[in-house]
Amino acid sequence: MTLVQLEYIVAVDTYRSFVSAADKCFVTQPTLSMQVQKLEEFLNVKLFDRSKQPVIPTEIGAQIIAQARIVLQENKKIKEIISSQQQDVIGELKIGIIPTIAPYLLPEVIASMLEKYPDLKLLIWEYTTEDIVHHLKTGVIDCGILATPLVDANISEMPLYYENFVSYISKNSKLYKKKTIDADDLEDENIWLLNEGHCMRSQVLNICRSTKNNRLQSLTYNTGSVETLIRMVDVNDGATLLPELALADLSAKQLNKVRYFKSPEPVREISLITHKNFIKKRMLNALREEILAIIPKTMKQRKKKDVIGI
Repeated sequence: MTLVQLEYIVAVDTYRSFVSAADKCFVTQPTLSMQVQKLEEFLNVKLFDRSKQPVIPTEIGAQIIAQARIVLQENKKIKEIISSQQQDVIGELKIGIIPTIAPYLLPEVIASMLEKYPDLKLLIWEYTTEDIVHHLKTGVIDCGILATPLVDANISEMPLYYENFVSYISKNSKLYKKKTIDADDLEDENIWLLNEGHCMRSQVLNICRSTKNNRLQSLTYNTGSVETLIRMVDVNDGATLLPELALADLSAKQLNKVRYFKSPEPVREISLITHKNFIKKRMLNALREEILAIIPKTMKQRKKKDVIGI
């Protein structure tokens, strides 16, 4: 049994395809299949049900693959321990981030990090919260940037900032004349929401306390884009809730439609998360510092703010 064979079975389990796994491991499909078969012969068990499409692990195969992930993660720690003692930020950092944060945070952070740390390689994916947590636990990514708290014993959370939710209201709404609003004011509004799977959708529903008016009654529109929500209000009336960092992209005319909430203002806690056994501390600290450098001071304090659960 070799580490390479363990990497191959983990890849097959991750991508549920021998062809895709071989591609990700930079080997031919026959080579990967042969090594998996050798491991099965060595262990005297079948690891995968090849009659299924996509390929799925057998019952005992799933247990062995779970242990293989642990072995591979522990093996990586040897190099990571050495790397963590080096003065320079060197290596590969794989990041998962939710789509309602990425466009407002990452462009500046990436530009700064690539300039400061030329030997750092960043690999970034936009995922839902559920996918980020899953990929952390399976070792596909190193860290995530998302809304917390998650309340997961296997995940370490490092709060970064507290971002206000603001309302974005049509000029035809009765709320347009108000300078500030509270959650109860939204009860009679048609609220445009992100689709299922986005944690911001759950947070908005928690703020509004009701789902009865969460869409225009004659229309169901599923979107994962904050920009689409803004456009829907501009053209079709109603209202939506936006993360405060999204306001930087609005025109002066659109900013007139923004209303802040009365104190305590609803906010989302944005954190940097890792698996509890994460060891690439130097790279993680560099990422944290670059994020905090572009965040307004007012967002770094939790005082007088209402953190909305996900």
